[in-house]
Amino acid sequence: MEQQTILPHNERASAVWGSAGISYERISSSISDAIEHCIQRLDTKPGDKVLDIATGTGWAARRLAAKGASVTGVDIGRELIEAARLHPASCAFNIDFRIGDADALPFSDGEFDSVVSTFGVMFSSRPESAAAELARVCKKGGRVALTTWAPGSTIAGMFKVMKPYMSLPAVPPPSPFEWGSTERITELLGENFDLKFETGLSFCREESGKAVWNLFSECYGPAKMLAESLDDAKKEKLKSEFIEFHENFITDMGISMPREYIVTIGVKK
Repeated sequence: MEQQTILPHNERASAVWGSAGISYERISSSISDAIEHCIQRLDTKPGDKVLDIATGTGWAARRLAAKGASVTGVDIGRELIEAARLHPASCAFNIDFRIGDADALPFSDGEFDSVVSTFGVMFSSRPESAAAELARVCKKGGRVALTTWAPGSTIAGMFKVMKPYMSLPAVPPPSPFEWGSTERITELLGENFDLKFETGLSFCREESGKAVWNLFSECYGPAKMLAESLDDAKKEKLKSEFIEFHENFITDMGISMPREYIVTIGVKK
């Protein structure tokens, strides 16, 4: 039954994002500062009913539950949801993790007090659909909280390194980094929410460029699947360019790469 909750156009994305499974927890750990920024600004109250869209292995969902919220987490990655369900804290907090598609959320209108997505909904291939669904399931007077990478961020730069190696459809989907523009978020959500914005920095800190490559190629679905799809020569070339990019941010102690993002908080009109 759960397989039917993923729309056909998102089946490949489901496989890509789910491919790292429990290893994705290391990615969530590496961006935990930005996740915490979003949750702090949301200011969840005990008893609030909160939906975490693109929950991954459930990092944000667990932080929200720790504040007393009743949390539901959805993700298109089946392996990610399985990992989220098995986390000891998820069981302790009784979080409801489900396979679910941001483009067609399996919930009623106005079902949630708050809707959260930390670096998740921005990767929807149909942003207008995802934005409409996000607004639909949030009650009037409820809140939305997003954390999204900025268009000119170093994460956008990392994706530029990977892009030449990707097999893109004839009509490429919109850039996920559009969600890092206040103008674009206002286009997507401004009709339904009164919006406020705040910028932030998250730091990628690893001992070397090679360590960053190992982290992403093992734990981050899009990078993992891309590396596995390439022949040995192309994979080594991508690895070299990926490492070289991150070593632009080397210090005496290792890699310390600033990653620019914005937090959006909105109140449902």
